[in-house]
Amino acid sequence: MPPLLVSLLPLVVFAFVSSITPGPNNIMLTSSGIRFGFMRSIPHMLGIAFGFGVMLALCAMGIGSLILAVPALHLGLKVAGSGYLVYLAWQLRRIAFRKDEGEDQRPMSFLGAALFQFANPKAWVMAITGVAAFLPEVQPVALAIALFCLVFCAVNLPCIAVWAGAGSVLRRYLAQPKWQRVFCVVMVVLTLYAAAAIWM
Repeated sequence: MPPLLVSLLPLVVFAFVSSITPGPNNIMLTSSGIRFGFMRSIPHMLGIAFGFGVMLALCAMGIGSLILAVPALHLGLKVAGSGYLVYLAWQLRRIAFRKDEGEDQRPMSFLGAALFQFANPKAWVMAITGVAAFLPEVQPVALAIALFCLVFCAVNLPCIAVWAGAGSVLRRYLAQPKWQRVFCVVMVVLTLYAAAAIWM
């Protein structure tokens, strides 16, 4: 196996583990899959991949280290991320999957999902950790950054798609109001946990 591919294997493993585990993006995509189906959630998924790719590039160029080094920026990021998740939990508590209520709702847009990455603490941790530990040692540096972003995003996109797909499968089983309420409670609890975990 070529040395470059061998050196990229740890990055692939890290990208997979960090992308497939629960976090704000995956919770939101599961909800989107249930409410709108897989196909209508595709712009949301692509927005995540694009926004995260931009974040990876910025961190590789040193922006991530700057944020960690400036307490005010770090605190602002945590406040914005946890505040948005609390707002999301507030919205999720009222979810109902009836057809007559779904017509005036829309899934998150490509741009909205891309911008959310910059208020997502888990995404920042993934990006900064990934850059610090797994940036390929190739020259020029621009090639190393491009390769890093490409590999990470190529792993991340199918991982987050799994969560949207799971939501679209669950959609079939949530026609009854009782199961809708159960889902709402679970999603609200998970979202509030994600908000609290930012401060842990």
